[in-house]
Amino acid sequence: MAPGQLPDGMSKQLIIAEKPSVAADIARALGGFTKEKDYYESDDYVLSSAVGHLLELVVPEEYEVKRGKWTFAHLPVIPPRFALKPVEKTDDRLKLLTRLIKRKDVDGLINACDAGREGELIFNYIAQHAKTDKPVRRLWLQSMTAQAIRDGFAHLRAAQEVEGLRSAAICRAESDWLIGINGTRAMTAFNSKTGGFHLTTVGRVQTPTLAIVVEREDRIRKFKPRDYWELEADFACQAGHYAGRWFDEKFRKPEGDEHATAFRIWDKAQAEAIRAKCAGKRGTVSEEAKPSTQLSPLLFDLTSLQREANGRFGFSARVTLQLAQALYEKHKALTYPRTDARALPEDYLPTVKDVLRALPEEYAPFAGEIASQGWVRPNKRIFNNAKISDHFAIIPTGTLPKSLSEAEQKIYDLVTRRFLAVFYPAAEYRITTRISRIEGEAFKTEGKVLVNPGWLAVYGKAAVNEDEAEGGSPQLVPIQPGETVNADEVAVKALVTKPPARFNEATLLSAMEGAGKMVDDEELRAAMAERGLGTPATRAQIIEGLITEQYLHREGRELIPSAKAFSLITLLKGLGVTALTSPELTGGWEYKLSRMERGELSREAFMAEIAEMAREVVERAKRFESDTVPGEFVTLKTPCPKCGGTVKENYKKFACQGCDWSTWKIVAGRQFEYEEIETLLATGKVGPLTGFRNKMGRLFNAEIVLNEDKQPTFDFGQPKDDESAEPVDFSAQQSLGPCPKCGAGVFEHGMAYVCGKSVGPQKSCDYRSGKIILQQAIDREQMAKLLAEGRTELLKGFVSARTRLKFSAFLVRGADGKVGFEFEAKTPKAGAADKGAKPAAARKRATKAG
Repeated sequence: MAPGQLPDGMSKQLIIAEKPSVAADIARALGGFTKEKDYYESDDYVLSSAVGHLLELVVPEEYEVKRGKWTFAHLPVIPPRFALKPVEKTDDRLKLLTRLIKRKDVDGLINACDAGREGELIFNYIAQHAKTDKPVRRLWLQSMTAQAIRDGFAHLRAAQEVEGLRSAAICRAESDWLIGINGTRAMTAFNSKTGGFHLTTVGRVQTPTLAIVVEREDRIRKFKPRDYWELEADFACQAGHYAGRWFDEKFRKPEGDEHATAFRIWDKAQAEAIRAKCAGKRGTVSEEAKPSTQLSPLLFDLTSLQREANGRFGFSARVTLQLAQALYEKHKALTYPRTDARALPEDYLPTVKDVLRALPEEYAPFAGEIASQGWVRPNKRIFNNAKISDHFAIIPTGTLPKSLSEAEQKIYDLVTRRFLAVFYPAAEYRITTRISRIEGEAFKTEGKVLVNPGWLAVYGKAAVNEDEAEGGSPQLVPIQPGETVNADEVAVKALVTKPPARFNEATLLSAMEGAGKMVDDEELRAAMAERGLGTPATRAQIIEGLITEQYLHREGRELIPSAKAFSLITLLKGLGVTALTSPELTGGWEYKLSRMERGELSREAFMAEIAEMAREVVERAKRFESDTVPGEFVTLKTPCPKCGGTVKENYKKFACQGCDWSTWKIVAGRQFEYEEIETLLATGKVGPLTGFRNKMGRLFNAEIVLNEDKQPTFDFGQPKDDESAEPVDFSAQQSLGPCPKCGAGVFEHGMAYVCGKSVGPQKSCDYRSGKIILQQAIDREQMAKLLAEGRTELLKGFVSARTRLKFSAFLVRGADGKVGFEFEAKTPKAGAADKGAKPAAARKRATKAG
């Protein structure tokens, strides 16, 4: 009998998890398993896992065309069925799972992939590929503790219970494919009408998200600041002084003027007249004091956690998801993070009490207060079955976390304090509104005093002080009934309106959640979440995708759309393809998918609408007769390099209005930013710039210079091996430091920093270091530091050529002059030194950087 085979009549269930680490957790929790090479086996189960997605959607070969044939003649691509193609790097794992599924002693499957759309998709693609008809049951986990895993296996769901989720998962994948492929090919075909191949990517959710950011940036660019004035008075009363702001008691906000408020005066003369009228005069005062309460914030779902972590710590949405996933999967300290719910099940009160008792020591005073006061009780704001879907809010599991990184600890602390705070009573305030009237003019003074901190106590003094600072003056000097006050001084403050703020990840996540509408109220935002762009599990990936595609640039915490982004939205609007620029419309698709999960909408009806949308996108691009589109384009500040005339932008070019000079906006697959073309025309060169692609699709960097015809052309610097090259004159440059190989000076030269003796016919050294290393620009200051001290400052913009992920590192100079990476040491947690932790100076070095 073959190993792993049972005698006739005995059978096993095959458990397929999403990742090997989850399979290992299941093996430990259930017990009785022996480890084979890539799977586990017990008397009752065979257990293995995928490694994320093992298969991807493709068009059956008979319906597909090669990239060079991306023309309107081959569009739209709406195949009657989809095929699945193995992901090459994980093909061995797919073959293993297929072999295990087909084992004769396996008579059923258990889907133990993550409990959500993506997990459902991963498993179903594997089952479809294996062509199995064996019965399937679903493991549904909210937490990765051993007890939760055992409970999950005791309550496996039938496949029919998650049929809606399976349909929604497949529809999401197929609709993204149809819109992405047809939209990308149609826009690429349109942009390639006049020659070349101009890849223009679009996505069902990605592009409407981009439209939100472009619309905001467009408002910022068009913003015209307006002067306004405010009046602030210093009032003297019997008990002392207090400040007050003039306001218009009859103010009604006019339509279309977002900047108008009761405190603003748009005419300086009016402000000065009020000041002269009131200064030094006496008047009456009245005030009203009323109690106010503020409830604690709701429990976290993934999107609200990502917003909070971005605002507090600057973590990107992707990083927060990774940290929360590690706290769930690796440390077992948090519940399932990819959730859109902010409430708990109504039968969860006993579990909550158990979790409170098990929290780490630092939270014990708050947990003890909640228990002693009996604050864990039925409350629809916290325990509400109507407000949870497949998952509930993110809370601690009660498992004590060990060996957390600093970043993981921050996320754990955010979730744990939010969990504690939600059971505390509301914070109580006394809000005083004082109106001082001088010569018929009204001045408002507001005071906010914290009477009872309530839930703010969980966050300590810092939160109380921060809250008081936001609420205005915490305490007003008292006034007596009938007392008059004197306006000792009235100051006119000259101010200017400000443009809307750029999006950061926190605010963009909010905008995605509200399908483009910025909704501040937490309860209302939760109600709109079903019509948002993407899901909590996919929003981070969508933002990162826009950054990877160079549609968005991340500068500090701000997200700034590129020229490429503006061109895409201009094209789609010019063609009338509103389906890809309307956040509300895309939010409607997400709502339909959520209805499908609940069994309220059929897969066939949804996909018919998506196919029609794909046809419309293609038809609009195909029917558009011109090779350009109308739009709002800029006029450059720099004159034409040929005749000095005005240079204006159109859809595809920058063109002079006074002569025949023009240049393409896109060169080698990369679009010029406005600042770059301005610099090029003003100085004759710009760069080095990153992101160009050659005909083989490979990335390269280059400087751009104007040639004799005043056209942009690539300048890669002088080749290293050109023995007949002209001598290079570095006399106009100051040396950055001594060459680490020969001691001669190091200078800028084209795309590199080079030894003065490494160029020209008499070269005797070969030292050079790129100005751009893995997409991180190395400026003169950092190069000088590298030469002088052997190490740069920490640089945060490197992008791995293998994973395409950003990383931070120091550049260091080796003994042979080669440049390598040195990675920042992790700060050991308190007490780590007692456990033999490595010293903070210990760092990992990589090989040559560039």
